[in-house]
Amino acid sequence: MVEAVETDRLQRLQALTDAALAHLQLEELLAALLLRVRDLLAVDTVAVLLLDNGSGELVARAAVGIEEEVEQGVRVPLGHGFAGTVAAECRPVILDDVREADVVNSILLEKQIKSMLGVPLLVGGDVIGVLHVGVLKHRRFTGEDTELLQLAADRAAVAIEHARAFEAERDSRRRIEHMQSITDAALAHLEVADLLEVLLPRIRDILGADTCAALLLDEATDELVARAAVGIEEEVEQGVRIPVGFGFAGRVASRREPVILDDVDHANVLNPILRDKGIKSMLGVPLLVRGQVIGVMHVGTLAHRDFGRDDIDLLQIAADRAAIAIEHARLYEAERAARRRIEHVQAITDAALAHLELDDLLRVLLPRIRTILRADTCAVLLLDETAGELVARAALGIEEEIEQGVRIPLGHGFAGRVAAQRRAIVLDDVDTADIFNPILRQKGIRSMLGVPLLVGGDAIGVLHVGTLSPRKFAREEVELLQLVADRVALAIERARIHEEAVMLEQLKANFVAIASHELRTPATAVYGVLATLVEREGLSAETREMLLRTGYEQAERLRRLLEELLDLSRLDGRAVHIEAKPVVVRSVLAEIALGIVPSGANLELDVPDDLAAVADPLVLDRVVSNLLANAIRYGAEPIVVTAERRDRHLRIAVEDAGGGVPEELRERLFERFVRGDETAGSGLGLAIARAYARAHGGDLVYDPRERGARFELIVPQG
Repeated sequence: MVEAVETDRLQRLQALTDAALAHLQLEELLAALLLRVRDLLAVDTVAVLLLDNGSGELVARAAVGIEEEVEQGVRVPLGHGFAGTVAAECRPVILDDVREADVVNSILLEKQIKSMLGVPLLVGGDVIGVLHVGVLKHRRFTGEDTELLQLAADRAAVAIEHARAFEAERDSRRRIEHMQSITDAALAHLEVADLLEVLLPRIRDILGADTCAALLLDEATDELVARAAVGIEEEVEQGVRIPVGFGFAGRVASRREPVILDDVDHANVLNPILRDKGIKSMLGVPLLVRGQVIGVMHVGTLAHRDFGRDDIDLLQIAADRAAIAIEHARLYEAERAARRRIEHVQAITDAALAHLELDDLLRVLLPRIRTILRADTCAVLLLDETAGELVARAALGIEEEIEQGVRIPLGHGFAGRVAAQRRAIVLDDVDTADIFNPILRQKGIRSMLGVPLLVGGDAIGVLHVGTLSPRKFAREEVELLQLVADRVALAIERARIHEEAVMLEQLKANFVAIASHELRTPATAVYGVLATLVEREGLSAETREMLLRTGYEQAERLRRLLEELLDLSRLDGRAVHIEAKPVVVRSVLAEIALGIVPSGANLELDVPDDLAAVADPLVLDRVVSNLLANAIRYGAEPIVVTAERRDRHLRIAVEDAGGGVPEELRERLFERFVRGDETAGSGLGLAIARAYARAHGGDLVYDPRERGARFELIVPQG
């Protein structure tokens, strides 16, 4: 009989050992072991508590008949209560009557367990936990029961240790696989956005979290900018920016070490989205490259969680891989951006070299510039030095600037400030900015970037682009547009020089043709008179007198024409040296009029006695004398001369009461050899007068009136 019992006992222990060897998963192992221990000892409850070395507590890991221990996460300190005593004293403990014993775990009483037996789980002489059994009726556990349970515990301890070792190895392998998946993603994507889109879900899954986000450092503002997120996409959508040193992510970056928030609701967080999303616990680590912080990566859970050392190490390893990948992606993007920048500038340079005509040049350049800057509008305004204004010369997406002949005074509005300050200006919000041109708002432009067109350090105009949606132009975009503008400015100057050269060649051709014709008439007349006087004898005194007078008049005409041609030659060659000096305007004009206007003519000099200006007297003489001569020849009295200082300019006007300049002649009025009367004058006077005015930095303009002709000389004054 004893032999049969012993055989049964051995068979049950063998079954226990078989279970230990058959299961490598800890949960499955414990489930099988506990059922067999219950049957082996004929008890009602069985439980295993494993030691948490970190806290020095026994944690309920598996139970049969007393499942509440596991469900409620029972933890028993070493040396306290029933299980704590077993583990601390490293020996079996029997409770004949649970109600009279010192038990920490109230569930034992609630389950009405009457008697208990507990033994330590030992591996190499060290306690790794406790195995205890209980019965709902009083029972005196015998030495044989104790020996049997200890034998079962010894086999269970070995099996548990094996399962733990297997799980640790499996976890290590998974960790390596996870890291490999991070590394694979890092190597597979060269763009930051694509890289983060793949990395973040993997990291979230690896950490068993609900959210994952990456914030990258903006060194210019010393802020962390939300760049990508999973489960908390609002961070990116709302463009969250966290100052370094503030809030959760800011502390991670400033400390350059992991930070854990066990309870987000009671933590100091700067970003309200974290609470709005219901995140309870968070773990954040720095993104480091060569010891420098480039950003922060954090994960969060919607349920409270105690992030452990393994979690921290795992996320930091993932962050280290991600940081290197992000830096590589950034370097790639920077290299690609630099290459595109060179290509864009080359496209502008190619266009600049291919077109010599200004209009053709701008027609090709503007679409390219708009595309390069990803803008909706692009415009070029060129400086009219005479008027001190920027004139819209070409536009794309804002053609109204050209159609309406927009002119912007230097220093005023957006373009005027760009030209006056000779630097790039960005308007983040056109609606709230000081702009001179209402077309910008009418077209719905929200943001603008403008740069000066510089040649030799001087602004010759402005190039600006605009967008129909709000946009913050980056420093790289400002630099790119300025590079483009520098090429455009040189191309415009080259086109202008080409146009001037073409015009000069045309002028030279016209000049030779017309001048030879104009000179031939008086020269032929003089030759004819002299030939008659020399070759014909017996001319009467009256005839000789008439011929001499005719010859003198034609010679005088020839002299004036030659002087005017010499003036034009000097002006075309810029050989006229302007010597501006202080003058009393009334005195200078009175002296000029005295030499031109016949005595007794009705001339009104409406000029203040105290009006002073800085001007070249020769220029005043050449221009005003010509205007007075024309008024006498073509106009009617009274002739009125006025002068005033206005808008930083001296303005001298000569006006007569005649019929004025015929409308068909007005467009060509200042061209060379253009005359209203073919029988009088050379047609060079007004061309010379305007050339002198412009050589002085001013201009000569015709001001049409209902009656009479009015010309105005404009001379700039400091």
